[in-house]
Amino acid sequence: MQTLLIANPNYSEFTQAAWEVLRKPNLSMQWYIIPILLIFVYIVSKELSEGHTKIVLAGAALWLVDIWNEIWNSYICAVSGHAPVWGTPPGAAVNGIGLAGQGSAFNILIGYNIEISFMFFIMGIASCLMLPKDKKAKILGINNRIFFACVLTTLAVLVECFLNYANVLTWEWSFWQRSCPWILWIIGYLPFFSAAFYVYDRPTTKQSAKAVGVLGALVAVGIIVGAALNWL
Repeated sequence: MQTLLIANPNYSEFTQAAWEVLRKPNLSMQWYIIPILLIFVYIVSKELSEGHTKIVLAGAALWLVDIWNEIWNSYICAVSGHAPVWGTPPGAAVNGIGLAGQGSAFNILIGYNIEISFMFFIMGIASCLMLPKDKKAKILGINNRIFFACVLTTLAVLVECFLNYANVLTWEWSFWQRSCPWILWIIGYLPFFSAAFYVYDRPTTKQSAKAVGVLGALVAVGIIVGAALNWL
């Protein structure tokens, strides 16, 4: 059996399993990622062809905020020498716990895979398509932006809890568990939808693009620093 290099022998078993396939497409790539890519291209192309540039930029905003979360998650894994806050290990049995399926087609970071990447960009687009054109309109007495941000955040947390229950998303820190979902609600998803809606509601496309540019610059700095310190 081929011996694979592990970044840190003190990592948890789930984390070591994820490190073994991290950015190694020869060990994990699957054909299904190609149709997912085409679906993503179709959605973005359709929105742009219909003049919905700000919706695509909003999708990019949500995607970038998620990447920022994934960067600091990788930092925590490296600094702690134990585990990320959330991880996406390959499908396998560890300590008798079976991980569903065969894992991701491609793990980009320790808790971030190609499926998650496509999912969040599309989710950003979809969430803005739900919004009323009038950003001041109310639903059940609540501003519609706040209403949708709260409802979609709650649904996203429920899905994430199910993914953890199904053992395809691992949580190994006591503060990040299904028993305290409010932390996921505040840190994990509310900022995502808030960023998407903020970008979507900018008065001009140029202002939306500038906001996305700021997020992109923040992510770029995070990647550069993490790569320099070997934390990614």
